[in-house]
Amino acid sequence: MPFFASADKALWRLALPMIFSNITVPLLGLVDTAVIGHLDSPVYLGGVAVGATATSFLFMLLLFLRMSTTGLTAQAFGAKNPQALARALVQPLILALGAGAMIALFRTPIIDLALHIVGGSEAVLEQARRFLAIRWLSAPASLANLVLLGWLLGVQYARAPVILLIVGNILNIVLDLWLVMGLHMNVQGAALATVIAEYATLLIGLLMVRKVLRLRGVSRAMLKQAWRGNVRRLLALNRDIMLRSLLLQLCFGAITVLGARLGSDIIAVNAVLMTLLTFTAYALDGFAYAVEAHSGQAYGARDGSQLLEVWRAACRQSGIVALLFSLVYLLAGEPIVALLTSLPQIQQLADRYLVWQAILPLVGVWCYLLDGMFIGATRAAEMRNSMAVAATGFALTLLALPVLGNHGLWLALAVFLALRGLSLAWIWRRHWRNGTWFAAS
Repeated sequence: MPFFASADKALWRLALPMIFSNITVPLLGLVDTAVIGHLDSPVYLGGVAVGATATSFLFMLLLFLRMSTTGLTAQAFGAKNPQALARALVQPLILALGAGAMIALFRTPIIDLALHIVGGSEAVLEQARRFLAIRWLSAPASLANLVLLGWLLGVQYARAPVILLIVGNILNIVLDLWLVMGLHMNVQGAALATVIAEYATLLIGLLMVRKVLRLRGVSRAMLKQAWRGNVRRLLALNRDIMLRSLLLQLCFGAITVLGARLGSDIIAVNAVLMTLLTFTAYALDGFAYAVEAHSGQAYGARDGSQLLEVWRAACRQSGIVALLFSLVYLLAGEPIVALLTSLPQIQQLADRYLVWQAILPLVGVWCYLLDGMFIGATRAAEMRNSMAVAATGFALTLLALPVLGNHGLWLALAVFLALRGLSLAWIWRRHWRNGTWFAAS
């Protein structure tokens, strides 16, 4: 088989714009880390790290809004069903706006609970509290943007999510630099920049969706009736993906919580290194998003040959990209860290753990791709079960923490990613052998 066949080209046509748009998301994290990391104390960096982790835990727990929207939209797109396309947009959008409004209204007690669970030094927690009190005002827009992104991806309209992500995140970065460095608003400036950018992105996204609705033949009458149909399936699907997301966020949240108990320097260095990992993951997720769209389209059209071709292409191309990331971190990790923080103690400490940045892309790429395959087929229960297996392995590995210290946290993360990939691969192989992949999920 040619290394760059037609399936590879089809994959890149959807994956490449998603890669470029995706990396603007962690690029924002890089800018936050670099800007806050150059302030005069690691307390600010630690506060943003705790605040970002709490935000990620809460908002990403609701990532099912994006994932279920992509899967259902892609299946409707493959089946050429405009009424189902309308339903795949309206129902999750209502859920997103409702959940976001509740988070914004009740953010103070939620913040108090989150910071009580995290623990750590009072100085770091105070900076985190200031960050979150502003940041969570964006909840309605942030969650609605997940739905819009998922829907646009599901109809394979690659240009729209690219514009949505790039414009929103560039605006966020510019505001971040102005408010933090120019107006000296510190962590509050970083939070306010994100709030403004999220609502601007929502406006842009709605305009994009309006255009695509016309192109796909979705009428206003369909949109008005869309909230009524097949809500039970959406809720069941979202329940399983939410449980999966909860396990995922518990594991990643544990890294910050346990790191905080190892000291302010450890939580700061892990914030820097986690930013690199997040950057890598978002880039590789460009391939996963492409697999989601093609998997869902193939599921809707019941086309196994197309699905298998795209899957093989994704393995080839994303494997190369993961290897390139590993080599970059292995050969140039130290100067990259120096760009993110000017604090000497953080730079020296980061050097001890850079080897994990070379290992994790090669371990994690396969679970990202398989997630895309299962999301497209809306096989949420199996994704939930796979995550439970991986979370168990993560927890057991943490037993080595008293001996390995911070290396134990990174080892647990590697085990977590590996078990996700292995368990999903086993389920996928079993379905393919038995011819049950296109059975009702």
